[in-house]
Amino acid sequence: MLEDKDRIFTNLYGREDWSLEAAKKRGAWHLTRDMLQCGRDWICDQIKASGLRGRGGAGFPTGLKWTFMPKQVGDRPHYLVVNADESEPGTCKDRDIMRHDPHLLIEGCLVASYAMRAHACYIYLRGEYIYERERMEAAVKEAYEAKLIGKDNVHGWDFDVYIHHGAGAYICGEETALLESLEGKKGQPRLKPPFPANAGLYGCPTTVNNVESIAVAPTILRRGAEWFSSFGRDNNKGTKVFCISGHVNKPCNVEEAMSIPMKQLIEEHCGGVRGGWENLKAVIPGGSSVPLLPREICDTVLMDFDALREVRSGLGTAGMIVMDNSTDIVKAIARISYFYKHESCGQCTPCREGTGWMWRVLERMARGEAEHSEIDMLLDVAGQVEGHTICALGDAAAWPVQGLIRHFRHEIEERISNYRIGKPLVQGASVAAE
Repeated sequence: MLEDKDRIFTNLYGREDWSLEAAKKRGAWHLTRDMLQCGRDWICDQIKASGLRGRGGAGFPTGLKWTFMPKQVGDRPHYLVVNADESEPGTCKDRDIMRHDPHLLIEGCLVASYAMRAHACYIYLRGEYIYERERMEAAVKEAYEAKLIGKDNVHGWDFDVYIHHGAGAYICGEETALLESLEGKKGQPRLKPPFPANAGLYGCPTTVNNVESIAVAPTILRRGAEWFSSFGRDNNKGTKVFCISGHVNKPCNVEEAMSIPMKQLIEEHCGGVRGGWENLKAVIPGGSSVPLLPREICDTVLMDFDALREVRSGLGTAGMIVMDNSTDIVKAIARISYFYKHESCGQCTPCREGTGWMWRVLERMARGEAEHSEIDMLLDVAGQVEGHTICALGDAAAWPVQGLIRHFRHEIEERISNYRIGKPLVQGASVAAE
């Protein structure tokens, strides 16, 4: 269990003031100028050595990503864009960081922007985050007034932060769709290449990072890469904010060491599953887009990128959704499928057509109005959607369906059989096309 002295987000629950003076007492903005004087290569090397991987879902090494930016600034300025479009169901970590520790994020923006030779940073908040936008704007104003950022600031690197409010589209959490939205266009993912590091915002070199990835950087530099990498297994280093919701006694956000066992995380921080561990049915471990895991796997699985990949799921955003035995698991996944159908931007045919088709089939399966053969057909369609779209929304829509059939196929079959009991069998009858 992570000790309090090792927590980066010491005001995650808002028990103390969020303002600049209070943040400084907690360690923010300490030695920031010294970090910048150590040079860009030192900053990137420290972040690489720490083992920090992106906290927004993909898990790409953060320090390595920063080095993809051009080493020289030509005619096109460099930009840092912070992805605060936290729209993944089950995920609420960035919200609390922006509410209660906004200065850690702003300091991280300065350090990361300096490492990438950027003089401007855009923080893109999701449309529903009204309170968080107001808090971030107030914190940015404080930082400007204290000359921590802006022109001729105390750190010697001219730097501006802009807060941009989205309009509530899930797809804008995808980095290139976010850039399109930021430019005032319809939020639709771009084809890659070119990657944002070559042609991003306004066609200029851009790095897009998650809120948590940026906010932890200054503390890593202050305390050292060795300290951060002392937590977690190889390739899964550091601390992480986990969001645990659903059928637990005390839902919460908690910062813990990577590679903590899932059972320990739920038992120690959430007061256990409602009705006891034996009442657990399944857990979605990384936000609604990753495949669920049944209790047998949850008993021993570790909460990190590699362990969850080995059991054919993923850490994602670490937004855990806990479901006990009272859950209608087929209906739950049907509801998730409806979300992805609703949020698809419609650009790619497999996603535009496939998400709606999967949702409609799952709705019938939840009632039992289906054929047994349709289970394999649904799995086949999910496989055709997965990996055949410009962005990962197609994968996000397919994986929950694949996880349901992989672990709870028997429940779907039982529901179909029970529905058919007592109903006359009509020769040649077939289910209408979706």
